[in-house]
Amino acid sequence: MNFMQNLASTSLSATPASIQPLMRVEQLCKRYNQQDALAVNQVSFSLQPGDILALLGPSGCGKTTTLRMLAGFEHPESGQIFLHGKDVTELPPQDRKIGIVFQDYALFPHMTLLGNVTFAMRHVPKAEQQKKALEWLDLVGLAAYSKRHPHELSGGQQQRVALARTLAAEPELVLLDEPFSNLDAALRESTRKEMRALFKKAGTSVILVTHDQAEALTFADKVGVMQQGRLIQLDTPQRVYHHPATAFVAKFLGHTNLLQGMAEGSLAQTPLGTINLSGNFEGAVNLSLRPEDLTLTASDDPAAAKVVDREFRGHDYLYVLEQDGAQYCAITPSHHYFEVGSYVAIQSARHASILPDSNH
Repeated sequence: MNFMQNLASTSLSATPASIQPLMRVEQLCKRYNQQDALAVNQVSFSLQPGDILALLGPSGCGKTTTLRMLAGFEHPESGQIFLHGKDVTELPPQDRKIGIVFQDYALFPHMTLLGNVTFAMRHVPKAEQQKKALEWLDLVGLAAYSKRHPHELSGGQQQRVALARTLAAEPELVLLDEPFSNLDAALRESTRKEMRALFKKAGTSVILVTHDQAEALTFADKVGVMQQGRLIQLDTPQRVYHHPATAFVAKFLGHTNLLQGMAEGSLAQTPLGTINLSGNFEGAVNLSLRPEDLTLTASDDPAAAKVVDREFRGHDYLYVLEQDGAQYCAITPSHHYFEVGSYVAIQSARHASILPDSNH
């Protein structure tokens, strides 16, 4: 299929420095009522061909409003949206070549799967539509079900039909609005993996909106964390997790221990003792230390940390610890077992992330 081959070729053959972004967003702002605060506040980012970007944040942070502006369903108060360098801010949704997969899939219940997919192919000559629709259904592994209706499918299968219909319109970009939230946990994980593999196979560019941290980290090439309308940090999942830009990002992306310390070179003195740092710093620092980066050893010293809670999670334990009036969390493999009420010595097994608002 030509558009898939072209996209895949572009994403594989060009280096990020040499290609023009597929989409560029500049200083996007939106408020719904004049007296309200901005729902989206000066959001800027770019998306390279073939990349998957996740916009992540709590309810009300502006991520869905941003997605709706990109699709053309909402008009920004200010700012611009570019596709292939062309300003599309004023274009209606049907002229943007952007596909969107909604939370409820929005399949036509009275149509077969084949009918649902061919509905999106008005640009294809009628004589070719059925053949091409079957190719799209085959891509998502459902060609054998082409004569069935949506209610005869599982949730995960309906999701794949919605994806096939979206791709059949040959969009420049696919937007996903909380697409996995209606699926149970096991199906959500398998469908997410399948869809990521399909997008990567097709070289399709994607923007996903989600409040699920695990979903964003596993699905996307880049993660953008939003808070109160602003895009706080945009980077690879690994960097956003291990080098959060703010305490909010650190806490939103899972459990963390926020510490204050005094840095001297690559070490900092903290309430948990001497901690290794990711670089050389001097003076007061604010640190984020992930619970899986702590090691615990049994101790008889009542001045050590006390285990005040323990949560068994199958492959590991999450411990809540208390020392000198402060609480910390640690994650250990499930064979590292400590009784609630016992004492443990805490050590850092990895360097701490220094939050940028530190004074150094």
